[in-house]
Amino acid sequence: MAREKQDIKQVIIIRKDLKMGTGKIAAQACHASLMSYMEAEKKYKDIVESWLSEGGTKVVVKVNTIEEFDDMKKKLRASGLPFKVVKDAGQTQVLPGTETAIGIGPYYTSDIDKVTSKLSLL
Repeated sequence: MAREKQDIKQVIIIRKDLKMGTGKIAAQACHASLMSYMEAEKKYKDIVESWLSEGGTKVVVKVNTIEEFDDMKKKLRASGLPFKVVKDAGQTQVLPGTETAIGIGPYYTSDIDKVTSKLSLL
């Protein structure tokens, strides 16, 4: 049975506890967006194509601690949503392998909101 037309978005989660500069945050958000886009496209090509044709809505939110970040990863694994975690190369502001961001989707807004709705905008 086909789903009714639904809103689709991508959500990027940024770790604020790392005290990254504005440019670094922008770069990590871009990595998260591209990585999760590629992940979603593997399994949900029709959803991704709809998202692109409708303007590619993106929302950037934050977590303030590594504990919140780890909790989000746990919830995302349980949810089945397409997502990717960014691990930095460590060439500038953080150590190699530091997890800096998470990209989720694009996927159905209602499903993403079940996991991320309590997070504040960056």
